[in-house]
Amino acid sequence: MYLQNASINVTHFIIGGFDTVIRPEAIGVVMLIIYLLVVLANTVNILFIIFDKRLHKPMYLLVCNLAVVDIIYTSSTSPTMIGVLLAGVNTISYVECIIQMFVFHLGAVMERLALAIMAFDRLIAIICPFQYHSYLTNTRIIFLTYILWVVGSGFAALAPAVVVRLPHCYSRLKYTFCDYAAVLRTTCVDPNYYLNLGAIILFFILFFTFIFICLSYCVILIFVKSSNNDKKKMGGTLLSHLICVTCHYCPAFIIIVLTRLGVALSLY
Repeated sequence: MYLQNASINVTHFIIGGFDTVIRPEAIGVVMLIIYLLVVLANTVNILFIIFDKRLHKPMYLLVCNLAVVDIIYTSSTSPTMIGVLLAGVNTISYVECIIQMFVFHLGAVMERLALAIMAFDRLIAIICPFQYHSYLTNTRIIFLTYILWVVGSGFAALAPAVVVRLPHCYSRLKYTFCDYAAVLRTTCVDPNYYLNLGAIILFFILFFTFIFICLSYCVILIFVKSSNNDKKKMGGTLLSHLICVTCHYCPAFIIIVLTRLGVALSLY
């Protein structure tokens, strides 16, 4: 039973997702090393593109954008989890929690949008190689990327916009960071409606970008199959992008399938 009259004024949340971890320090060190490597690799990538004028091209601008997204995505939650595991700081203020929720979902949305626009870039580069630089100039890519960030921010803002309007009955998060579902379950309302609303938005973003990428690859494969060897070599440039798409979407779809089968994947 959900009673709004029993609501409390929450100023801090207690992160309880790691309460059952046996060796938190060991896990924290591993997470810290991985986090530093991710940030370092993406930072080096960005600096190479910025300082090498030969890389000031649409494709590399999109790679730079993806690197920025990766840093934002990993930095949205990793410091909090590392702090809980290594320093024992298991509290986070309400405002910081809402900001973390927004940044985390912004990174998730932008990751998919960045991969989609990179697929579009490769599509134009392969089917229109001679007009590529006239169609996709640096200015147009920057403007298109800016539009995607605005759209991504709009989608990401939906989660905190829903949560801040609801009264809270609990201050303990049964998760490892301020995820939308975890914070929603601290409220005094029945979370099912809001969880379904979030699932619909997630489904739309996930499958829209995935279908767009798949259609782009289908067109590219059809074009490459009927082309000469030079264009077939151009198809090799898709390998790195395909690896990124596989690494991102496979876990997402596995989680969706297991969740639909009733497999519990979280502590809440």
